[in-house]
Amino acid sequence: MTDIAWTEGTWTTEPAHVDFAEDGMRVTAIEKSDAWRITSYGFIHDTEHALLTSFEQETAVEVSFHLDFSAQFDQAGIFVRVDDATWIKAGIEWSDGVESLGAVVTRGVSDWSLSPVPGWDGRLVTVRASRSGDALTVRARADNQPWRLVRVAPLDPEAVVTAGPFCCAPSRENLTVHFTSWRTSAADASLHPDS
Repeated sequence: MTDIAWTEGTWTTEPAHVDFAEDGMRVTAIEKSDAWRITSYGFIHDTEHALLTSFEQETAVEVSFHLDFSAQFDQAGIFVRVDDATWIKAGIEWSDGVESLGAVVTRGVSDWSLSPVPGWDGRLVTVRASRSGDALTVRARADNQPWRLVRVAPLDPEAVVTAGPFCCAPSRENLTVHFTSWRTSAADASLHPDS
């Protein structure tokens, strides 16, 4: 794994505040920040705080953060972007009173998958996006537990893609996310660990 410097990325939307320290980066989100396109709700939100840099084919990107959410739709993880209408966000979202692991895959319109992960609150969460061939494979874990497969989504192998940490606070102000690392490595060798 190779660390990516926090200064290497560019924000899609500037957060309310960013603080850099030896133990990582703390990002305070703006109230009503979010990323979504059309499906079910009818609106387009493109105000996520995503710190992005180049994401090359046959590489992976990992983002780690301390999970400390308490308000509806607090969220953080990894954001993978092709353009305004083609992107993927994956990580933890506080939904209906519980921390949940999921992803939003957007290709013109958004979809949303979510699964509760009770017991992850207060722990270090790592989200990994691996780009290989025509797919993006997303995995996540708490602390050093085994990786969980979150999503396999199509991603044009010829696309120019950026990726990095993100957070949003759709329903409140003063959400601060403590990101501890942003790293890159070679893409995962296989979709399944025993292959």
